[in-house]
Amino acid sequence: MNKELAELLEQYYNEGLFKAVGMNATMFLRPIPVHQSIEIKNKIAPFEDAVEILKRAPLIAVAECICRKEKKIVGKGCDKPMEVCFMFGSMAEYYIEQNLGRKIEVDEAISILTDAQKHGMVTQPGTAQNPAGMCSCCGDCCAVLLSLKKFPKPAEMVFSNYIARVSDMCTACGACADMCQMDAITLRDIAEVNADRCIGCGLCAINCPVEAIALIQKNDTKKLPPKNSAEQMMEMAKMRGVLK
Repeated sequence: MNKELAELLEQYYNEGLFKAVGMNATMFLRPIPVHQSIEIKNKIAPFEDAVEILKRAPLIAVAECICRKEKKIVGKGCDKPMEVCFMFGSMAEYYIEQNLGRKIEVDEAISILTDAQKHGMVTQPGTAQNPAGMCSCCGDCCAVLLSLKKFPKPAEMVFSNYIARVSDMCTACGACADMCQMDAITLRDIAEVNADRCIGCGLCAINCPVEAIALIQKNDTKKLPPKNSAEQMMEMAKMRGVLK
């Protein structure tokens, strides 16, 4: 990554990528909830629990976020943690062999994930039950989240089973709005969640000082992501019209 490539990527993001994301965002990366943010009566499926995804991984590599690195080169972005992107299995082997990342054990991976969530970063694995990787993304740098923010209804474009709900305990302190990466929260007498923009990440809930926000399941039946990355790629190809 150098300045020339970073500037070309900026042009691509603005002119092309957000349109591509709009076509098949649901099958690329999916926001999954911080597990502390779920209403107790809702049961978390293993594919929606980032810690369980890490525990199941046969090999884990961690790498620097290329989106955040690119933004820094062009003088944009934020100061959130850099080394936050996980690769699993054969993808992890490739990253380690090519010196693109380093091997870590699950305890360190969980620590990195937890710190990223505290910094307001959305946990996004690939849209598969057994993903090849998992990112920690922010609305300032992430190519996917930045693309989604350009649309009026990001919630319709992502693979998510949850939405934030605010109780009457809310004091309208604004902590949730500051944390939201999709600009889904406005403050009136209490915080109000725009259902068209909430992607169900749970960052608002874990940062509420009075525990007035929780994630609830959108529908009675949970949507199931593809079983593996191969099925995920096939679904993306179908959405682009490459396969029928």
